Amino acid sequence: MRSVDIIIKKRKKEELSREEIKFFIEGFTRGEIADYQASAWAMAVLLNGMTARETTDLTLAMAESGDIMDLSDIVDIAVDKHSSGGVGDKTSLVVLPVAAACGLPCGKMSGRGLGFSGGTLDKLESIPGYRVDLSPEEFKQQLKDKGIVLTGQSLDLAPADGKLYALRDVTGTVQSIPLIASSIMSKKIAAGAQAIVLDVKVGLGAFMETLEEGRELSRLMVDIGNLAGRKVVALLSDMNQPLGDAVGNSLEVVEAIDTLHGGGPEDFREHCLQVSTHMLVLGERAANLEEGRQMAEAAIASGAGFEKFRVLVQAQGGDVAFVDDPRKFPPARFIETVNADCSGYLSRVHARLIGEASVNLGAGRARKGDPVDHSVGFVIHHKVGDQVEKGQALFTIHANNPEKLKEARESVLQAFKCSDSPVERLPLFYE
Repeated sequence: MRSVDIIIKKRKKEELSREEIKFFIEGFTRGEIADYQASAWAMAVLLNGMTARETTDLTLAMAESGDIMDLSDIVDIAVDKHSSGGVGDKTSLVVLPVAAACGLPCGKMSGRGLGFSGGTLDKLESIPGYRVDLSPEEFKQQLKDKGIVLTGQSLDLAPADGKLYALRDVTGTVQSIPLIASSIMSKKIAAGAQAIVLDVKVGLGAFMETLEEGRELSRLMVDIGNLAGRKVVALLSDMNQPLGDAVGNSLEVVEAIDTLHGGGPEDFREHCLQVSTHMLVLGERAANLEEGRQMAEAAIASGAGFEKFRVLVQAQGGDVAFVDDPRKFPPARFIETVNADCSGYLSRVHARLIGEASVNLGAGRARKGDPVDHSVGFVIHHKVGDQVEKGQALFTIHANNPEKLKEARESVLQAFKCSDSPVERLPLFYE
């Protein structure tokens, strides 16, 4: 069996066998198949797709490329959540502490920024000392002792996905539905999650731009989960505009902390409550959505969710002084508020343009291995449907380079469009 034959077969839109997929993934993981060959294969998958059977085989091959964690001896049920990626999506920083505060063990392995979409690990690393490299043994012990873990992917768990994830970011193959589904589900299966809530983003700032694409990805991941013996629920949520106000690593951490204190932007707070509610039901801590909602609201109101976030940060070596006083996060050198150049109702706040501009500022990666600037980003002051007046504050740029600030000002202004007539607000969730 040769890797080039497998690439050619997929290029010809033919279905790969389980053995061919396993051979390719194992060879890539061991370094016997080069990055450029894996890139060619990923592009063929992007262009020609995979069947449900191929995608399930790919998922299991990536999960089996390393250890598969068994959490059944640690907790009665381990529930994970995953977002398919978006702009301003810092949901895990709120949802996991809230659910864990309600007595639901939450063990999650997150990723770094992928294209214009921010990564949970990059956000958490803006907290000095926070470790994202827990071993499987440390993961299990912390989940048992603290009831919450939020770390990076161990090299021993789905290493094939770790390699492929980084490669997709820089080869234009992020948007492939089979690659997204297998990437997400292989990590979930390898990390030992017994129940999973999937937050599938749809819109201009998502990898799935249409509702139909979102449905396709959701159904595929639910099918994979069911075949692997997991309980899975997928939510389709809007990502035409950024979620919340903050876009950028430390800015998003500060917004998450504010939300755990009962504040934060209304759309982000409501989004977190709904995802937490589904987690509590799926994790058998709430009998129905109404009870789960009450539990999640109570965890925020009482401060238990915030305390659980402190426990998480402290357990993984982070400096909780930054959590207790977010003013400690180093600000960017240049902070500039840009005003609206039109009057009317906002008909568009283009999430992807804002996400790409944040990458250009340094909040994300243009190339594999690029450093991330934790202090830069944006605060968006208005949503689709808001009425604005010319000269009113529209967004604030946090930058460390004057030239990049100028570029950001011009590009993000293009993300906003005004209408003379009232515009309907965007839904948080579609289904």
